Order: sequence, then structure tokens, then C-alpha cells
Amino acid sequence: MKNVHILLVEDNEGDILLTLEALEDARIKNSISVVKDGEDAINYVNKIGKHKDSTSPDLIILDVNLPKLNGHEVLDKLKSHEEHSHIPVIMLTTSSSQIDIMASHENHVDYFITKPMTAEDFIAAVRTIETFWFSLITLPNKE
Repeated sequence: MKNVHILLVEDNEGDILLTLEALEDARIKNSISVVKDGEDAINYVNKIGKHKDSTSPDLIILDVNLPKLNGHEVLDKLKSHEEHSHIPVIMLTTSSSQIDIMASHENHVDYFITKPMTAEDFIAAVRTIETFWFSLITLPNKE
């Protein structure tokens, strides 16, 4: 199996650590980059500034509530840009608001997942994401 590159866009240190722990424990070979605000996520994907040598992600895990650009704005920019529209995006957020769910789907999110409240359930949810996306789904090539 090829190495899978995940871009995690999350500003909460606790959630970053839990997500990284869950991804490390998974059996899928992966590499992970972390950015902490929406503007940095766009710069990462577009290889701008400090991200000029970044690895193109195979999957983006995106929070809704982010500084600079929120998750909906990031999602809209990604999905409206032909070069990046194929990258699967999972909205992983504490929000269960119908407004956030609808806005995410209107911007073509691939999946919307509300973060579980306990650390154990959160880790299980992240492992499920990885199992689903990298064991069951065939992702497009980056080329």
C-alpha cells in the first residue's frame, strides 16, 4: 500500500494530540502534516510561502471553528479550485449544528463527523476514518 499523506487542520492542541495518537496506532502507513488555521491550510495545499515544498494531501481532516478562515471558507476554496476539488475532506468538529452540517454539504464536504465527547470515543472515530478512507475507498492519484 502507498504512503498516505493526511493534512490535519485543527487549532485545538488536545484534539491534535488525540488525532495524531489515533493515526499513529492505525495499521495504515501514513504521514501527517498539521496546520492550525484556515489561512495556513490554503497556503499548505497551494504550496505558498513556508509550505512551498509541502506534500500534497490524500485526505484533509478539517475543523469548522478555525482562526483566520473558518472550516467552511477553507472547504469552499478547496472544492471550488479545480486542482484541489478531488481531495477528500472530512469535517471533524465539535459542532452538531444543522447550519454547520448543511453549509459543509453545500460546499461538497465528503463527510461530516461530530467529535465524540470522550477521548476514547474520539480515538475510535479517528481510527474509523482511516480504516474507511484507506482500506475501503479508492482515492484518486495525485498526478
